[in-house]
Amino acid sequence: MASSRIVKGFNEFIGMEAIKRAKIRKVILKNFELYGFEPTESPTVEFEEFVGKDANEDTISEIFRLSDRGERKLALKYESTFQLKRIAKNQKLPFKRYVMAQVFRDEPTGSNRFREFSQCDADVVGAGPKDEAEVLSLVSKILSELGIESIIYFNNRKLLNEIMVDLKIVEKNREQVIRELDKLDKLSKKEVADNLKKIDAERILKVIDDGDFSKYKFYGEILNLMKLCKLYDLELKFSPTLARGLSYYNGTVFEVKTAGMAETICGGGAYLVEGVQSFGFAFGLDRLATLSEIEGDAADFLVLSLGQDEVAIDLVTKMREKGISVNLLMDKAIGKGLEYADSKGISKVVFVGADEVSEGKFKVRDMVMGNEEMMDLDGVLEMGCCEEEDCGCY
Repeated sequence: MASSRIVKGFNEFIGMEAIKRAKIRKVILKNFELYGFEPTESPTVEFEEFVGKDANEDTISEIFRLSDRGERKLALKYESTFQLKRIAKNQKLPFKRYVMAQVFRDEPTGSNRFREFSQCDADVVGAGPKDEAEVLSLVSKILSELGIESIIYFNNRKLLNEIMVDLKIVEKNREQVIRELDKLDKLSKKEVADNLKKIDAERILKVIDDGDFSKYKFYGEILNLMKLCKLYDLELKFSPTLARGLSYYNGTVFEVKTAGMAETICGGGAYLVEGVQSFGFAFGLDRLATLSEIEGDAADFLVLSLGQDEVAIDLVTKMREKGISVNLLMDKAIGKGLEYADSKGISKVVFVGADEVSEGKFKVRDMVMGNEEMMDLDGVLEMGCCEEEDCGCY
């Protein structure tokens, strides 16, 4: 008999957990579109050479490889940014796109590290500093709506490169310096210093520790971005050691941290797409689901038909027209219906039986308080209103 076990590093989501993830996606999707981003969809499987063309050695080692019947070398999508090279061709600039997709990493698993995970990306092809500020405000807005308190740390790769040129660090070693600086949140400062010493670059740590960057031209870009973000009432925290190890970044880089998790919950930066300056970021949905205060509630109402299907169907139709989330059960006894509502976390049960229909009313049971009351149609619809101003529910 075939095993039904889930492969290590992969997950399955059902019930309240799946509902919570869907609600988080809705928050992200709503804000992506409020900021003028448009959706794109791209293949999960690509040619291996396309996936790894601009990747560094660490990334290449984590690519999920496979082959088809024609023995072509293929790979699962590692992330979504590389596909912009194809998607953005002949698009009017700025081209603002978002994508929500499963991505895959053939890497060791661990706490909050999986081989398949949901990634929510937004990118602007043809982006300048003002676009960067707007995108960072989008990141902040989404996290705020999800109830996640966070800090956006940022730096500029041009500033790091300028410092390395000033310190006469050999050009061939500069990418290695970037990768070592990127380890400062994982290794001790001494360990990073020892690694930098091997390539005669440990002196960069002294410049960073001194904290005076005023003589560097590209420090002006740091100050300018902070100024632009203030227009959105957004405070950034400058982190001169932040590098983000991916080699394609060429300007602003940022990461979002929260007290609730050691890992980064969002990251991104500036890069080129076929020679066009761009800016983007990605959320990991799994980490957001761990941190978000959003609850995975089911439908607000259960309508239980007790042999009065026509009236029950008419009722749920009217409720749904008002935007009220409602589940309909027919051919279930009262006890089984209440058990179902309780198992799904449904707070209100509306009984549609012969007595209720004859009176032109419905019996409504509050599953939290345990009390029942009779209501007419208007009362049920009003009770289901979201109570937001100009909501249109009722």
